[in-house]
Amino acid sequence: MTKLQWGMIGGGEGSQIGPAHRLGAGLDGLFDFTAGALDHRPDAGRDYGQRLGLGDRAYGSWQDMLQAEAKRADKVDLVTVATPNATHFEITKAFLEGGFHVLCEKPMTMTVEEGQEIVEIAQKTGNICAVNYGYTGYSLVRHMRAMVARGDIGKVRLVVAEFAHGHHADATDADNPRVRWRYDPAQAGVSAQFADCGIHALHMASFVTGQEVEKLSADTVSCIDVRTLEDDAMVNFRMDGGAVGRLWTSSVAIGRQHGLTLQVFGETGGLRWSQEQPNQLHYMPLNERLQIIERGEANLSPEADRTTRVTIGHAEGMPLAFANIYTDLAEAIRARKEGRLMDPAANLYPRAEDGLRSMAAVFAVADSGKQDGKWLDARPPMFR
Repeated sequence: MTKLQWGMIGGGEGSQIGPAHRLGAGLDGLFDFTAGALDHRPDAGRDYGQRLGLGDRAYGSWQDMLQAEAKRADKVDLVTVATPNATHFEITKAFLEGGFHVLCEKPMTMTVEEGQEIVEIAQKTGNICAVNYGYTGYSLVRHMRAMVARGDIGKVRLVVAEFAHGHHADATDADNPRVRWRYDPAQAGVSAQFADCGIHALHMASFVTGQEVEKLSADTVSCIDVRTLEDDAMVNFRMDGGAVGRLWTSSVAIGRQHGLTLQVFGETGGLRWSQEQPNQLHYMPLNERLQIIERGEANLSPEADRTTRVTIGHAEGMPLAFANIYTDLAEAIRARKEGRLMDPAANLYPRAEDGLRSMAAVFAVADSGKQDGKWLDARPPMFR
């Protein structure tokens, strides 16, 4: 099988997210890393790209990359956008319109209007626009979704999501530029902690339950008072299938390291999964004993079986979850090239529509927090 060609924008030397993408994209031998504009500093980007083996396809800017790749018969099949948040819209739009499939880091855009435009461009061009809610790539998150869909816990009553850490809890470090920008509206937009972490938890709640958020009420606070934007938020929400939702996200929860956790409670059972222990899924059937499902067990579900690589008892972490997103996208791209339907178990990558819904929720949380928790419509206008 000929490998697909993959390119990356951002994620340069010293980047937090770049290595996870490069590991994920290359893990299963489906993509070759062949092009990149890896740094906003042209010389640094070209130098690092050449050290990674990109040769003359190590570009000094994303504009150079777009112009050059569009002229090649062997242009990249997929472009990952891993640049600062405020640049996502411009770059993603340009590459979609240029005829490329795109995987964009979250948040996909900075406004709802930009998000709707990306959705419309993807629909018009027929190009894939995926958004990297990478935690949904975990094998047992996929299995959790399958269990809910096949009715293992009955109708979903309640969803409880958390994404809380304590890494910004030091008030004496609040003026550190690496921290401060996250709480500055001029750089971060209308929300800090919810837009950074909360949308991961909210998206996962929708992904697992198969329900979308309709309305929400938010209590947002800056526990460190020099911050303009929130560092803690509690969000109540209602979903279109009748489920009640609770979400807590924080960056001042000292003692919490990562904190992404999802619990789903139905009429006949409950499920609990945590990103810090991603290889176990807790399942409690009504009036029965607790079961701990291990990643790597045989015959869990097609969604879980196709996304596990290492034998049971050996940990699989975040880069392998990212790899599952890339595997989904490789299947989607190949299906389009070959004019066939894609494997349903692979048709789970997050879409531009998910990015748009997240941005609408960000603005609803920000507005609700300013109005003492007033219930607001969390849907983007095009989905109302």
